[in-house]
Amino acid sequence: MSFFNKVFASVGIGAATVDTKLEKDTYMPGETVKGVVAIRGGKVDQQVDEIYLNLNTTYLRESDDRKYSVNAIIDRFRLTTPFLIRINETKDLPFTFQLPYDTPLSIGRSKVWITTGLDIKGGADPSDKDYLKVVPNPLMSSVFQAVDSLGFRIREADCEEAPRRLRGRLPFVQEFEFVPVSGPFRGRLDELEIIFFPSRNGSLDLMVQVDRRARGLAGLFSEALGADETNIRMTVTASDIPSMQHKLHSFIQQYS
Repeated sequence: MSFFNKVFASVGIGAATVDTKLEKDTYMPGETVKGVVAIRGGKVDQQVDEIYLNLNTTYLRESDDRKYSVNAIIDRFRLTTPFLIRINETKDLPFTFQLPYDTPLSIGRSKVWITTGLDIKGGADPSDKDYLKVVPNPLMSSVFQAVDSLGFRIREADCEEAPRRLRGRLPFVQEFEFVPVSGPFRGRLDELEIIFFPSRNGSLDLMVQVDRRARGLAGLFSEALGADETNIRMTVTASDIPSMQHKLHSFIQQYS
């Protein structure tokens, strides 16, 4: 029977299982994630070479004028050195890690999840999948609130493959696209696009694309040539939160 148990375990039947339990499911970028990986042995003893957590998302890549979704690993965390999990044995392994500052926010179609895996010698590798809700930190929230107060509404939020000049350690950026539905920029702008580049020191770099509405014949020619778009950068810090609306208004006003 033991022989057959080993054969079955090698293809995942009666093998060890893994279940990750997070302290909570909502986090801000940079926050510490805490949880426990629960491992239960199967019908045979198995050698576990590694337990790992992968932080995942998807982004859009364009090829041949077609966009398609690609899985990406934001970060990977190794939890243990090799060990033996015995028949029906249970192990609870607590863990903590810092959610990277460049983790995408759970807005629009952007999703973030953790996969937990066991690398088992000579067997199928069990895994577990847990979704996280990643919410803006106070500085990001103040930018969103300021944009909203200026009459913009979010139209789309996607992670997209980035040109090399915009890449950090990841091959994509998260882009937030807004349209003016009221306020001072309605009729003056077609849209406003913002990309966040958070830093460890707490500041937030913004790349803002101002897409001006075509006005008259010259404006139509500019739109056709793509010259109606301006890409600009600005940096905000916690000290800007009380005056964020005024700061963004003045900034956008220069290029609209």
